[in-house]
Amino acid sequence: MSNNLPKVAWIGLGIMGSPMSENLIKAGYDVTGFTLEQDKLDRLAAAGGKAVKSIAEAVGDADVIVTMVPASPQVEAINYGPDGILENARSGALIVDMSSITPQTSIDLAKNAEEKGIRVIDAPVSGGEAGAIEAVLSIMVGGEQADFDEAKPLLEALGKTIVLCGPHGSGQTVKAANQLIVAVNIQACAEAVVFLEKSGVDLTAALDVLNGGLAGSTVLTRKKDNFLNRDFKPGFRIDLHHKDMGIVTDAARTVGAALPVGAVVAQLVASLRAQGDGGLDHSALLRAVERLSGNQVA
Repeated sequence: MSNNLPKVAWIGLGIMGSPMSENLIKAGYDVTGFTLEQDKLDRLAAAGGKAVKSIAEAVGDADVIVTMVPASPQVEAINYGPDGILENARSGALIVDMSSITPQTSIDLAKNAEEKGIRVIDAPVSGGEAGAIEAVLSIMVGGEQADFDEAKPLLEALGKTIVLCGPHGSGQTVKAANQLIVAVNIQACAEAVVFLEKSGVDLTAALDVLNGGLAGSTVLTRKKDNFLNRDFKPGFRIDLHHKDMGIVTDAARTVGAALPVGAVVAQLVASLRAQGDGGLDHSALLRAVERLSGNQVA
């Protein structure tokens, strides 16, 4: 490993975190990781990282601490308390929180970390599991310019579009908008799929030609096979998108922005989750449209 690169602690090795941490290892970073699942720790070790048994052990001598956990409660759990990051990281360390959480959680974390001499940027991502594996994520960042500049070489090992969007919490605000656009796009694609199939059109041909025109999108490119094969293995779970739709609708209400279509799609995501599909990929919104259209859904 190069001694010129910062030492990295990685907390959270889920669907996104595992391939992202592995991309840092491939880029030459010394990565020490902690997560709750032993199989994920074994995977990190097999990829060349160091797996440890606690947050404190992971972050103690790290220059940069990357966190990638599901939601605000988990971010608070790993950062606060005697066993958390803020009590065990060294002064001057930089936390790069890549979780998708409320903007206020990011603002509060930055304030509390500053009291410990620790810097924070919020850096949520878009691109799903495929984007994480391919290191082509879009990364939207909130925080100080100097901290962004310091983190950017590391982020360039994880993504292709990396933008400082404003002060602490701004990355989360942009991510909330991203999740709004993605959910509405998936819902529109799902409705089109059911409409096309019920009309007797060759679905593969139809989606190919639609994706070549103005109706084309990254969502359709990434999720086309999910729709065609009814393969809803989670790349990004409905449970998490339900959480994100709560974030964007609450934040929009706070600033007085109307989200009429977003509010409807948020309810459709919630209803799909209530029907037991929360663990499926968000492309499973197709299942909800099929149910509404009278189709039998396995």
